[in-house]
Amino acid sequence: MSNDFYTFDAEVRTELGTGASRRLRRADKVPAILYGAGKDAVSLTLDHNKVNQAQDHEGFYTHILTLNIGGESVEAILKDIHRHPFKPKITHLDFQRVDPNSKIHTNVPIHFIGDEEVSKKGATAVHQLTEIEITCLPKALPEFIEVNVADLVPGDSLHLSEIKLPAGVASVELAKGADHDQAVVTVNANKAAPAEDSEEASDSDAE
Repeated sequence: MSNDFYTFDAEVRTELGTGASRRLRRADKVPAILYGAGKDAVSLTLDHNKVNQAQDHEGFYTHILTLNIGGESVEAILKDIHRHPFKPKITHLDFQRVDPNSKIHTNVPIHFIGDEEVSKKGATAVHQLTEIEITCLPKALPEFIEVNVADLVPGDSLHLSEIKLPAGVASVELAKGADHDQAVVTVNANKAAPAEDSEEASDSDAE
């Protein structure tokens, strides 16, 4: 996906408060805040339509984003997104500045492959985690972590320590110690369907 997709024009927001935010939303704008990297927090406004289109794509949540603010390009990651409880509206965004020399702390999704191969063995791959909490420098940030389960059989499991992370990427949980080595996926055998002849035998006994 092009870098333009992850680039957003933003304006500094001077009017704050609930009333001001409501007026912005009625004008199809999204209030936001940008913080981090040892700098003061800045209140911003972004175009709702572009953000709404971007939020349908997984990369919006894990990619390094570019915010164009008054002629300055600022790199940031999305830290939080607030949505209206029942309307298809985004109500607020939280961005964290990215320092190329400082590690960032975020979650990245897991992409499981090979589930179909597990199914052919009469089993189901149960995804215990859907994302992994990581730390890394911005240049090493992956959009997702791929986990191949094709070779697993019933009774098998994969833990965080067995997942190959990209170079420069570390698991936050594993850094806490061996007792935080969470299961990422387990494989359970499917329950066997009752045999037809057993059903017929039961019918005969009933007669």
